[in-house]
Amino acid sequence: MQGLLRLSRGIDFVSKQVGGLANWMVLITVLVSAGNATIRYLFNSSSNSWLEIQWYLFGALVLLGASYTLQRNEHVRVDLIYSSVSDQGRLWIDAVGFTLFLLPVTIFLTWLTWPFFLASFRSGEYGLNAGGLIQWPIKLMLPLGFGLLTLQGLSELIKRVAALTGSVAIDTHYEKPLQ
Repeated sequence: MQGLLRLSRGIDFVSKQVGGLANWMVLITVLVSAGNATIRYLFNSSSNSWLEIQWYLFGALVLLGASYTLQRNEHVRVDLIYSSVSDQGRLWIDAVGFTLFLLPVTIFLTWLTWPFFLASFRSGEYGLNAGGLIQWPIKLMLPLGFGLLTLQGLSELIKRVAALTGSVAIDTHYEKPLQ
């Protein structure tokens, strides 16, 4: 179990670093968006490239930030019974959910999106708009984001199993949204 927990800590480290990058992408996206709007309204000039850069950055920050969000237990969940069960019950719900739902779906999506990226990369595909950018960098975010989410799901599963076996303690505290 200690070897798996070391693997989990390594995955957590990678997710944290990529999450930090995603956090910076938020600022860059805002600056690009504000700069584009300023240039458009002050100088009556713009480019589709600036719009595409905004879309690329937003897509990348969502896909790259998903694994860090899962690590921090801040992801969206459907709370039907989660907040009303014991800590042990939450560990079981998470372990079953990761095993039956998250991991199979993210593995499938990683596998499904890799050829989509590869075809774009090999063809040198560009956006269809005037001034469009190359497409493969944003298409790479799909398998990369889902792959990172798969790894973080594996890390979270390792931690839940370790907690269920008494090897580690995990804070399962969950606050139900106010809405």
